[in-house]
This record gives sequence, C-alpha cells and structure tokens, in this order.
Amino acid sequence: MHVHDHLRPDRIGMPEAVLCSAKTDTQLAAIIDDLRDAEVSSLLTRLPADRLARLPELAAVLDHDPISATAILGTAQPARPGLVAVVAAGTSDQQVAAEAARTLAYSGVESRSFIDVGVAGLWRLEARLPEIREADIVIVAAGMDAALVSVLGGLLAAPIVAVPTSVGYGVAEGGSTALHSALASCSQGVTVVNIDNGFGAACAAVRMLSLMTPPTEATEA
Repeated sequence: MHVHDHLRPDRIGMPEAVLCSAKTDTQLAAIIDDLRDAEVSSLLTRLPADRLARLPELAAVLDHDPISATAILGTAQPARPGLVAVVAAGTSDQQVAAEAARTLAYSGVESRSFIDVGVAGLWRLEARLPEIREADIVIVAAGMDAALVSVLGGLLAAPIVAVPTSVGYGVAEGGSTALHSALASCSQGVTVVNIDNGFGAACAAVRMLSLMTPPTEATEA
C-alpha cells in the first residue's frame, strides 16, 4: 500500500509527485488507487503515452500530456503569483522543458515557453529577449554544450535554473558535457539541477517564488 505524504504541502509548500518510470504497472495502479481513495491530487512524471495505453483504467482518470510524459490526478493547485519563462535551446530539448512547464502549471504557477532559441541562432533569442525578461524566474533547458545557460546568465537579472539535457552525440551524449558546462558557467548565481530534470527545475522555481511572495498575498491569491 502506498503511504502518501499528505503533510508535504504544509511542510515545503508543494504537493506529492509520483515518479512512474521505476514502478511496475501493478505498483503504479495501486498507488493511484490509494491516492484516489484518499482524495489526494498528485502529479505523475515519466509516464509516456505508450505505457499509459497499457493501463486504460488509469488513462480514464488522469489528465495526461504526451509531450511532457506527465499526468495529473485530481486538480491542480491554487494559483500562485509569479511568472516563469521556460526556455529550450532546441526542439530536441522540448520534452524536458515541457515537463518543467507542466509541473509549474500543476503547482499553480503561470509559465511561458520559448522553444528553439539556442546559441546556434542567436537572432531568434534576441527577438524573444523582451518577453523572457518579463519573467520572475527563468528555467533554461539545453543539451550539447549548454552554452545558452551562460548566455542568458549574462543577459538577465532574474534567477536562472539550468537543466542540462541528454541531447547530443559524441562527447555530449548523455548530458554530462551539458551538466559540466552549466556547473562551470562564468555567469554568476546560476542554479543547476540534474540532467533532464525538468520537474526538479520547476520545483526550484516554485520554492523561489514562495520566498518572493509574502504568505498573506499568496493565500489571498
């Protein structure tokens, strides 16, 4: 039986999430049944469409998004103040960026996505900079050499959360080069999460927004 962490929202301000990739179909079905019985909303991550197709009884109760491979059980959290820009260097980074955007949406945070604005086409990034600058926090998903992280770190005042992705080939394959590049960035104050961890980047943004917003204002919203 799954024992859900019902005190997590009070403790850290974020609801429970379920990582599906490491669980069997039987375990996943049992967890969702327990959450439904307890009337607990939850975000499910790493749940691709082909797997969900094997579990039609679950598909009927989940709001699934195939691009991000996430699903929502129940309802999203109440709206919170703040705006997050989710920036992806290339279309190959879109799934990771979508996981971040979907996590933000479930957490009640508005986000705007900017896809395919990497350093290989700087004119595309320049065209979107005014919109990106409107955000309170910027999440950057980038593979290969993750150069976009340092570029935006030198252009924006907002906090930046970098998500190195596993997109690449040769020495970039698997995301280690992107991770090391982001960690070694010369841009000051860049926060870096694990490879392909769009969910973790969004959670970091939610924590930051919680500190930026007075509790009374967040409650009224």
